[in-house]
Amino acid sequence: MAELDDFIGQEPQPVDDDLFKEPVKKRRRSDRDQRFRAFPSMEQSALKEYEKLESRTRRVLSNTYQKLIQSVFLDDNIPSGIKYLINRLLALIEKPSLDPIYIGLFGSTGAGKSSLINAIIQQAMFLPVSGENTCTSCIVQVSSGCRDQYEAKIHLLSDQEWKEELKNLTKLLHETEELDKEEDAWDRDDAVEEAIWKLQVLYGNGAESKNYEELLRAKPKGKIPTSRIITLKAEEAGELSVKLDPYIRAQRRDCSAESAGTQIWPLIKHVEVTLPKSELIPEGVVLVDIPGTGDFNNKRDEMWKKTIDKCSVIWVISDIERVSGVRAHEDLLNESIKACQRGFCRDIALVVTKTDKLHLLEYLRERKVGNQAIQSQREAVLERNETLKLQRSRILKEKLKRKLPADSKVLETSDLVYTVSAQEYWQQALLTEEETEIPRLREYIRKQLLDKKRRMVTKYVTEAFGLLLLTDSFNSTDNLPNEYLHMSYLRRFVEEKIQLLEKIIDQCFAHIEQPLEEGVRNARTSYRRILSGCLVRSKGNQGFHQTLKAVCLKNGIYASRTLARIDLNEAITQPIYEQIDPVFGGIFRTGKATGSALMPHIDAFKHSLQEKMTEIGIRNGWKYDSCKKNFLIQEISAILGGLEGHILRKKRRIYESLSISVQNDLKSCYEEAAQITGKKACERMKDVIRRGVDRQVAEGMFERAQERMQHQFQQLKNGITEKVKGSISTMLTLASSQGVGLYKELADVKSEYKEMEKLYRSLREVAENAVLRRGMQEFLLRMSPSKVAPQPQNTTLIPGTQPQGSEK
Repeated sequence: MAELDDFIGQEPQPVDDDLFKEPVKKRRRSDRDQRFRAFPSMEQSALKEYEKLESRTRRVLSNTYQKLIQSVFLDDNIPSGIKYLINRLLALIEKPSLDPIYIGLFGSTGAGKSSLINAIIQQAMFLPVSGENTCTSCIVQVSSGCRDQYEAKIHLLSDQEWKEELKNLTKLLHETEELDKEEDAWDRDDAVEEAIWKLQVLYGNGAESKNYEELLRAKPKGKIPTSRIITLKAEEAGELSVKLDPYIRAQRRDCSAESAGTQIWPLIKHVEVTLPKSELIPEGVVLVDIPGTGDFNNKRDEMWKKTIDKCSVIWVISDIERVSGVRAHEDLLNESIKACQRGFCRDIALVVTKTDKLHLLEYLRERKVGNQAIQSQREAVLERNETLKLQRSRILKEKLKRKLPADSKVLETSDLVYTVSAQEYWQQALLTEEETEIPRLREYIRKQLLDKKRRMVTKYVTEAFGLLLLTDSFNSTDNLPNEYLHMSYLRRFVEEKIQLLEKIIDQCFAHIEQPLEEGVRNARTSYRRILSGCLVRSKGNQGFHQTLKAVCLKNGIYASRTLARIDLNEAITQPIYEQIDPVFGGIFRTGKATGSALMPHIDAFKHSLQEKMTEIGIRNGWKYDSCKKNFLIQEISAILGGLEGHILRKKRRIYESLSISVQNDLKSCYEEAAQITGKKACERMKDVIRRGVDRQVAEGMFERAQERMQHQFQQLKNGITEKVKGSISTMLTLASSQGVGLYKELADVKSEYKEMEKLYRSLREVAENAVLRRGMQEFLLRMSPSKVAPQPQNTTLIPGTQPQGSEK
């Protein structure tokens, strides 16, 4: 599908076969209506109105496209303006109704991510759960669709990707065999245990003793399709769950490889699960179970990071017993905040699970809040939940303020912390359904989709109206005598504004210079201390030799599904990130216009061009509602609106340029350390790493990283100005070339233009109705009597007893 970005900065493309293809057919109305089942009646009405507007707009665009194609089908000399128009029409016709909203559930082992998803989708035990043990072995995406069946697609590593991992696994196992007697006594660490278990699961017991070439000749126990995709279908949720379980459940290491059956989970890259029409989760929302802190395999680890970055919402999942003072929780929270800096994430929340777990006597003894006596386990749980929300919201907000701009939208939200209990959602022995807060999470999901749908339809109808203005104006005979002078004046104005925009972008990016320099100075003075903290373990080298080997094999990064992520490159560049984070976030934020924020300046640039076009139109005789003026204004919005996506995609590369630069500089050092075997191998590897880092720092490693980030910023500036110059130049050329003789036999689209004009006017009415509905809904909620929650059974417990059935 051609996106708007494909046209930014490019001349209209030549006509090819794609111009004459049939647009993709849209779904039937009955199928579309199924998407609204998850919404209350008022929200359903708003969505249906937006859907109707979008559907009618697509029909108008399709009719226009067909007319144009028929009028130019046999002509070999098609003007560039018509080519541009046909391509733009087809791109809009085939544009998806809504890009998916990815909500990432990001948590450590046993935090309750799968249990939470099961509760949200109202399918108990659908995804496998197993308490404290590692259960989900890969990224799992869950969404609903319009089909009647349950379906899962298991995407496997390619043959080449698995060979790469197999080589590293066998290196890790066989290059650590020549150890002295002292080292022979060490316990095998997680890296080696993981490698052994993966090989045994795929190739059977004894696979860990075979070399790379032997394993290449061996066949995995499971059947591997040539397509590298396994599709499972079922009529019922339970049936698909049983089929899916062996693929995504990671068996415990204390099970024998033979009892693990034909599992192939070490080969799985990710899994996509599609539910039938859902009354709880609307189509267009994808819940993503993101396990652990990455993966040993390069491709899976890259997918782990990219999945986090494409999530517009991240829920950091932590169970009630590990939400405070646990390093793994803090690491996951920090990784989520980085996603706000480098990715598409705009909203972070902490979701505390298993809140039904409470020892009443211990709680009462340690209770420091509230004067009212606690009469039951339920009252204690509810009180603790409210106290926890206040405490963790304050801590989380303070943490976000240190990393993000002070006016970030995430800091304005009132719901930074949710306290949920999936087990109680099913049993309701202690809490009501509302008190488990599962319905609140569903409501949040619905609001996200409704808001995105509103924005998408508004932009879609507006852009479509601009195209119809252009199409209709091609047949216009109302050229003005001074048309050339008007457009020449407008071109000069645009050129001046683009030059000013370049200066403003330079000023925005200049804000990063001082913190970047200060961060480099801090990194030079602290890198030895930081590196030592990464390389030295309190218990000595026991259990660390193989992990360090894995770190070196992966160029300074070790990612495990069960242990904290190790990234030496990121660690020693952390002093730089600490300095630049608030400024970096300020440059790429949207909303309030400040000296450092880029997008508000681009918006101001857009508005200045639109105002000038309006001024020229009024002063020089264009009618107030003329096609010319409106086309220019609408197309400016479309061109500059596409820049935001381009900028967001580039900012990840800019943000990661520091650690990637350091990793590239230290690559030879890691490779040298990875080759070390024999006596005192662990200490010798550490020495090689320390000397290599010292040498690179002395040769300007941090300064090179600084220069590379600055170069990335410069490339972004050049890309923005080139796209703006090229696209606006093309647009003005099209606008100035309208009139008699451009294309005498172009189809008449006046009826489509008039219908599109009506739809454009209807857009405001729909928006006003939606505001009225929201106001009425809020009014009814305020006026309704307070609901007294019914008391679940068994809420008063004997002191010292523990409620049964905390979720796993």
